[in-house]
Amino acid sequence: MAPSSSIAVRELPLFPLPEVVLFPGRPLPLHIFEFRYRILMNTILQTDRRFGVLMWDPARNEAARVGCCAEIANYQRLPDDRMKMLTLGQQRFRVLEYVREYPYRVGLVEWIDDETPQENLEPMAQQVELLLKDVVRLSSKLMDQSIDLPEDIPSLPRELSFWIASNLYGAASEQQALLELQDTKARLEREEEILTSTRNHLAARTVLKDTFSSE
Repeated sequence: MAPSSSIAVRELPLFPLPEVVLFPGRPLPLHIFEFRYRILMNTILQTDRRFGVLMWDPARNEAARVGCCAEIANYQRLPDDRMKMLTLGQQRFRVLEYVREYPYRVGLVEWIDDETPQENLEPMAQQVELLLKDVVRLSSKLMDQSIDLPEDIPSLPRELSFWIASNLYGAASEQQALLELQDTKARLEREEEILTSTRNHLAARTVLKDTFSSE
């Protein structure tokens, strides 16, 4: 029996955030202070605690069409009705159309996911993780301080690709492109390119540092 459209498509309240891209499985702390978003959060706390996070592009003055659903894990109400909350990324979605604009946007969305890989991606994931460790090691050396990777880095290719993408700080447009990919291999390949370039740059800086330090 084919799944009903209500499972694949649903209305979802939307929360645009400037230069913020949420990925599945990743935490997102929020401070809710705008009146319309206080309304949004109070509304969804009475239902399934889920809403969509979309990256807002200030340069284009528009929201991305692909985002990630967030679920409220816990929250705290402050005396002036502001809220602090911790949310967790769930599945990704694509906005098909906006069905309401006020007091906050609500979109008709469809869920999206990566296509099933046609090959074993574990060797590629392991290579990308080694590159990540090289970048951290070189960064530690340049900064003269210890930088430790978390022990709970995902090992599965898809989940690892989301973890790495979520930690590309200061590169929201690149993160958005990685979020929109529905090909785990393509995402890992792009991350391999980014990490290789970063590693080479850090390695060159390390050589310069060692050269001047030895004089």
